[in-house]
Amino acid sequence: MKRDWWDKEFKTLLTVGESTTAGAWASCRERRWTDLLTAMINEYQRHPVQLVNVGIGANVISTKSPYYELSSKPVLSERLEEHVLSNTANGSLIVPDLLIISYGQNDASTGTPVELFCSEMEDIIRRVRERIQPLIVLTGPYYVSDFTVGGPACSFGNLQIFREYNESMRKMAEKLDCLFVDLLSAYGEADWLVHHDGVHANDVGHRVVANRIFEVLASNCSGMIEW
Repeated sequence: MKRDWWDKEFKTLLTVGESTTAGAWASCRERRWTDLLTAMINEYQRHPVQLVNVGIGANVISTKSPYYELSSKPVLSERLEEHVLSNTANGSLIVPDLLIISYGQNDASTGTPVELFCSEMEDIIRRVRERIQPLIVLTGPYYVSDFTVGGPACSFGNLQIFREYNESMRKMAEKLDCLFVDLLSAYGEADWLVHHDGVHANDVGHRVVANRIFEVLASNCSGMIEW
């Protein structure tokens, strides 16, 4: 029998990640993958899911990341309490039942060893589950068409390293009982889905990301379906 990961409607979607999660370079808020995904879920649920997006550009996973000093702060390990576990958007406590964690892009590009990244992500997930019990979805790195963007500090990434991150995160998600979304395969190595800056998704790229995440949710969670 196929496993049903979530048999209830989603009430609150919290997305935590880097610049692409924040919305770069979508032409407007409504074309960010986070908002597109929310709209897709709400098209089928009887009651709308609330979106809380806490993406931050140039963010990395941990104080142990080599890029920490140059990164936007607080990094995920530092902001997990305020932004995920005790988020009080609109004056009330937000308790997500769907948590999408989208990290790896910046760490892979700035020299964080994949073993360290996975170890830090495991600690993040442990901290989440000590307090709340959402369905956790991990996304792999997005496709990048230009690995030279950002200067020497950001020049450690290449497609092979992104593939290694992607596979390691897939295995980690399976180990930790999380859903995994393979965004590298979603892009199909199509440079035209990347903004002309060479790094971030363009409007169509954001749509592709939203579609792939929705596919994973739809094929694993019956709660969105109105019987």
